[in-house]
Amino acid sequence: MLSTIYALLFYVATILIVVGVALRVRKYAVTPAPLKIPTTPAPTTKGGVVLRMLREVIFFESLFKSNKWIWLFGWMFHMALWLVIIRHLRYTIPGNTPFWLDFMQPFGKYAGFAMVLGLAGLWARRFLVDRVRYISSPSDHLILVLLIAIGLSGLTMKFVSPTDIVAVKAFMSGLWTFQINTLPTNPFLLIHLGLVIVLLIIFPISKLLHAPGLFFSPSRNQADNPREQRHIAPWAAELEK
Repeated sequence: MLSTIYALLFYVATILIVVGVALRVRKYAVTPAPLKIPTTPAPTTKGGVVLRMLREVIFFESLFKSNKWIWLFGWMFHMALWLVIIRHLRYTIPGNTPFWLDFMQPFGKYAGFAMVLGLAGLWARRFLVDRVRYISSPSDHLILVLLIAIGLSGLTMKFVSPTDIVAVKAFMSGLWTFQINTLPTNPFLLIHLGLVIVLLIIFPISKLLHAPGLFFSPSRNQADNPREQRHIAPWAAELEK
């Protein structure tokens, strides 16, 4: 019964995050950008815009220029999160894992500590910086608590209270073919998976949508070429006809 409940929750959460993010991205894509407002200094070509977006996504360039401490904790969290997600692929891929995924396991394992440390720094900022504390809402704190709890429960399973990894892999990989295998009853595993399900459900309606939203930011994805090319929104073009 427990395995069935968690399986159904994962299916519901997956549907909600896929559909929710798709609808949000569609809304971002169709929202008009009537003004040419790239944050200067900005590239003047499309190739330059692509390079700028890559620097933003990988290195958080604008945040680095703005605030070094926030950049340190933010970049630490996001890069560690990628390593943790890559490491967890071994639990969802049916059969033997590829060699590159085996190679990444040690890095992903210890990246969990960097992930929690980065989150702790970002959360402390919401208490210690006056202007940030003033604009912080309860949802901002709850999201950080949720992410920290996910990281700590995962680290606890790895270093304090290990669970049956083979059974976890059988359960998670079986979901791809709608086969519900027995889920171990390790309390930290159940807490960890439950928190992940909550994260998947709230993702499309939270500030975590800045992940895909970055690619639709006019201040980042526009070239600084107003003299060379007139910028006009599609709806404005219709009015001129």
